[in-house]
Amino acid sequence: MERRALNRHDEWPAPAKLNLFLHVTGRRSDGYHELQTLFRFLDHGDSLRFDVRSDGGIRRVSGPAEVPEDQDLVVRAARLLQREAGVRAGVDIHLVKRLPFGGGVGGGSSDAATTLVALNHLWRAGFSRERLRALGLQLGADVPVFVFGRNAFAEGVGERLQAVDLPPAWYVVLTPPVHVATAQVFAHADLTRDSVPITLATFFSGAVRNDLEGVVCSMHPEVAVALAWLSEFGPARMTGSGASVFCGFATPEQAQAVWIRKPALWRGFVARGLQEHPLLGLGDL
Repeated sequence: MERRALNRHDEWPAPAKLNLFLHVTGRRSDGYHELQTLFRFLDHGDSLRFDVRSDGGIRRVSGPAEVPEDQDLVVRAARLLQREAGVRAGVDIHLVKRLPFGGGVGGGSSDAATTLVALNHLWRAGFSRERLRALGLQLGADVPVFVFGRNAFAEGVGERLQAVDLPPAWYVVLTPPVHVATAQVFAHADLTRDSVPITLATFFSGAVRNDLEGVVCSMHPEVAVALAWLSEFGPARMTGSGASVFCGFATPEQAQAVWIRKPALWRGFVARGLQEHPLLGLGDL
């Protein structure tokens, strides 16, 4: 999307992300885990439209039936921003879902971040991107990076972000038909929680992994099958807490050649890695 002013008639993008690696480096006294990961945005995702209301009402007028309106992160994000900014306006939210639930590609978090950025613009709330990131962290650990807007090396619970330039790549992403319960994965007795912290140089050397992968594969054999198949074509890895797995390629032709060979009933997509979030250039943040 070109950098221009957006308005209520536009579709606002909510791109997918990949965790190019994910290490669990510790567990805090409050139960949260310390992580290191590298986020990359993709040119595939959900989209939203926002119709501003004058009566203060906030409604999701279209969206996934699987998620009750009051539990949807887009509604929670809108209500949070409205309350914190003291905004009197409301909004009708139209959400088009393309990203899988429980897939590890950031669908709900991306939708929430786009809602914060879009409504900050449309409501003229005047919040900085840094303040929106702080709001996003109240909604979920992955929300801040989508507000941050750049591919990023992340530490802490995902809130400490360092922008990273990544080489061009195209990805085959496969999503097995299982829903991974993230809380169960992080609570699992077999989860590695003491990975030695690394530097970005270590990532570029290739000595990285996803520490959640073994636990998820043991809980959901379908993930292990997809990962093994994709590994025949290059270094494959699970993203986030799954269930999606991915493999990167240097050209779109290479990615498409693998995509067309996948079993017919497997679901997923091919996407180009982005250098930044499509909404990074929104002018008034």
